[in-house]
Amino acid sequence: MDLAERRSALDKVMDARGEWPERSAWLREAVAALPRDLFAPERLWRWDGHAYVPVDRQSDQEGWADELYGSPDAAAITQVSGGLPSSSVSAQGVVVDMLDSLLLEPGHRVWDIGGGQGWNAALAAWRAGPDRVVSTEIDPALAVFARERLAAAGLDVEVLVADATTAVPGGGRFDRVTATYAVERVPWTWVEAAGPGGRIVYPWGRLGHVALTVAADGRSASGWVQGLGQFMADRTGPVPPSAGPTAFRAVRGEGPAETERFLDRDLAPLESDVDLRFALRVAVPDAVVSTGRDEEGVSAWVHDGAASWAVFSAVGDGRTVLHQGGGRRIGDELMLAWVQWEGLGRPEPYDYGITVTPERQFAWLNSPDDGPRWPLHEAAAATSH
Repeated sequence: MDLAERRSALDKVMDARGEWPERSAWLREAVAALPRDLFAPERLWRWDGHAYVPVDRQSDQEGWADELYGSPDAAAITQVSGGLPSSSVSAQGVVVDMLDSLLLEPGHRVWDIGGGQGWNAALAAWRAGPDRVVSTEIDPALAVFARERLAAAGLDVEVLVADATTAVPGGGRFDRVTATYAVERVPWTWVEAAGPGGRIVYPWGRLGHVALTVAADGRSASGWVQGLGQFMADRTGPVPPSAGPTAFRAVRGEGPAETERFLDRDLAPLESDVDLRFALRVAVPDAVVSTGRDEEGVSAWVHDGAASWAVFSAVGDGRTVLHQGGGRRIGDELMLAWVQWEGLGRPEPYDYGITVTPERQFAWLNSPDDGPRWPLHEAAAATSH
């Protein structure tokens, strides 16, 4: 196994796809100087179609390298808890995209949230300089690992065990704040840490990442969706509803449907249209949607993780039967959001943004001031720290 060849091959794939950002040319140099294998544990995990199975470096060197360098879009799973991934070395393409969105300059003070194995903090430190990056990680074992790997790489980065939703490390200000796990809402702590003019880049709702700039008065932060990708969820928040048939059955139960109606709508776009899926996630954020295809067409199973569910069953000729149950009509909500998205001109994810204030958080389309809005979270949770 030649890791140098693997690194070079991945570099060329990203080059061919235009994924090395021109405005942040330093990133290609930083990744070459600090490759992700320096921050990967000896055991990684691979999904075999049924469960996550270990891939050990000593016994399967090629497989271990495949997990790290197989694709710019693939994260390398480094920790599995309760049968599900709980930490990873993020996909190289996503890490590069997020750090490009951070607009990081030498001398900036950086708060790296959810440090994991330390690779993101390492790349930020390469750019910002020594003693300019503070990384917080809620898992003590991961923090120890990151601290050791960063020191071995000769980087002066402070790694702390801390819950980033409740306090700013050292109580100070940072020019840049970046998180590596998904949150449904931005803790107001992060906005206070960045301060006026500061920039916050974070994964939102496991959909993609957003870059916020804090207003001059420090009382709001706003910005656009920057890129797409799925991320680990916040460990300190509520567990997000799971997808898949087991999760759906747990909500659906055994009782009969409460409503039934026919729809003259082909669900094929729900399976393949990324723009539509993103818009539905914005409009109905707690809807978990799974799809499947047979000779009759595309069907869908939807639930909210609590009590409400919907089944869209394809019956051929572009028609669908909708069955629903629970305390709300979540299938109708999705259909209304779909119609709204079409009426708005079928916008793509990069047309959306987010605004955060002490009182509320909302997604918007085209403009934070006068575009359509969708509430994300209310004041009480946003200010309780």
